[in-house]
Amino acid sequence: MAIDPESPLDKLWQEYGRVFHDFDDLTLARWLAQTLGQLKGRAWRLSHPLLGAYRLAAQIAHDRQIWLQRLATPPPAYTEAACCRAPLLPLLTRDVLESGLVCQHCSATAVPLEEIPAELQSSLKSWAEEYAPVHAVAHWEDRQRKSVGDYDRAYENAARETERLLAQAGAQIAPKFLDFYPAIVWEDQDECMEVRPEDIPL
Repeated sequence: MAIDPESPLDKLWQEYGRVFHDFDDLTLARWLAQTLGQLKGRAWRLSHPLLGAYRLAAQIAHDRQIWLQRLATPPPAYTEAACCRAPLLPLLTRDVLESGLVCQHCSATAVPLEEIPAELQSSLKSWAEEYAPVHAVAHWEDRQRKSVGDYDRAYENAARETERLLAQAGAQIAPKFLDFYPAIVWEDQDECMEVRPEDIPL
């Protein structure tokens, strides 16, 4: 789903981010480094408030090239992301087959699929391949919708399956990444399927 920069929600996040705009470079670098230490050792929901704050600060830091200035030292467990040289904090999404793991700082691919540890690739591919046709129900054309007779029921079934697959990602798949990365973030919602974080109990 495309992001509308003028949407009320996006404007609200811009308002949230103003506090970090007021930080000087050194304060921002120290806040990010300290927060990375707090994130270490857990698989985090993308919707978690701490992750939301970190992501806002990280995007501002990326615009200012904070990490390139070496103003603060991140926790040693974090390696440097090849995409932007910020500490590697990867995001697991349903698009992992195409996008790999996504960088929380610059939103580019931080770890391509082929560079994800081999021990994780089999289950990850199976999960993503199972998710793809479920998510596709939200984007069916009229011909496909008519072919199932009751599209509303098909959509509801797909939404329930989406909830199951996202819960599987959070409870079973994402924690395995902690053997290779100090922290991992996983996407816990699907706007197209109208599945929200509160629909995904672990």
